[in-house]
Amino acid sequence: MTRITRRAALAAGLAASASQALAAFPDRPVRWLVGYPPGGGTDVLARLVGQSMGARLGVPVVIENRPGAATNIAAEAAAQAAPDGTTVFTAGNETLVFNPALYKRLPFDADTGLRPLGLMARFHLVLCAKPQGGAATPAEFLAAAKGRMIDYASPGIGSPHHLAMERLARDLGIRLNHVPYRGLAPAMTDLMNGTVEAAVLDMAAGAEVIRTRKVQPLALLSAARLEGLPTLPTAREAYGLAGFEAYAWQGLTAPGRTPDDIAGRLSADLAASVAEPAVQARMREIGLDPLTGGPEEHRAMIAAERAIYWPLIRGLGLSLD
Repeated sequence: MTRITRRAALAAGLAASASQALAAFPDRPVRWLVGYPPGGGTDVLARLVGQSMGARLGVPVVIENRPGAATNIAAEAAAQAAPDGTTVFTAGNETLVFNPALYKRLPFDADTGLRPLGLMARFHLVLCAKPQGGAATPAEFLAAAKGRMIDYASPGIGSPHHLAMERLARDLGIRLNHVPYRGLAPAMTDLMNGTVEAAVLDMAAGAEVIRTRKVQPLALLSAARLEGLPTLPTAREAYGLAGFEAYAWQGLTAPGRTPDDIAGRLSADLAASVAEPAVQARMREIGLDPLTGGPEEHRAMIAAERAIYWPLIRGLGLSLD
């Protein structure tokens, strides 16, 4: 057998193996790793989309919560899982944008260890002040921050809420004192009782306290106003920050070596699930904005946000090592 013939036979064998793998996939439940505790917006989103994907795949999709280390515990488990399509992982800007700049060493390769399958949703972020004795308008917040160092809360160093606030402060030419908490719930509690003066909240977790004015909403960090908060200005409008927008967003990934055919099946079923009217309606009900981009849009989002946030993180000297 000639070398060319042997190569052709090998290629044919690999193609046949890939076809057999796809034909057999999925032959057991799919494990969906989430790097946050049960009950939060990320967990709710995974269960919502996972239920729809399971119906399409014909097998159960089982949510497995592995919180800790700014999602790195779950990300490492996903990157090390067998690349057979039976493990997927929720990965958004905290995992794929912020952590590679915040950690000198990660337990997984953020570029090759995880394969983007597509986008799912983004979380709208709102600049808020304490309800009593704090800023009542965006202008009052800016004036106060120019006069003294304002304390603001976040769910933790390197969270989308923290970095969105620091980006806003940089663009406004002000300095703020960051008070990190272990999660958004205690940060919101201290904002409501006035222990801290400000925070960026996401609508998935903070919609009720924002709409009932248990905190004072000042500006939406999205590109356009929200239908549910029509009188709340955007940061673009309130501060004249052309082009400013900041979100927490999430997509789905698989282990980096997942074969193209299986990754393509997962991407197609993800896109179809997110596009379902009932799924989109539920997302909007809990404060999320559906995103239906596929793997290329997922990669483009990562690259675009790294160009924004990596210089910010380095300029602030932030590190989680």
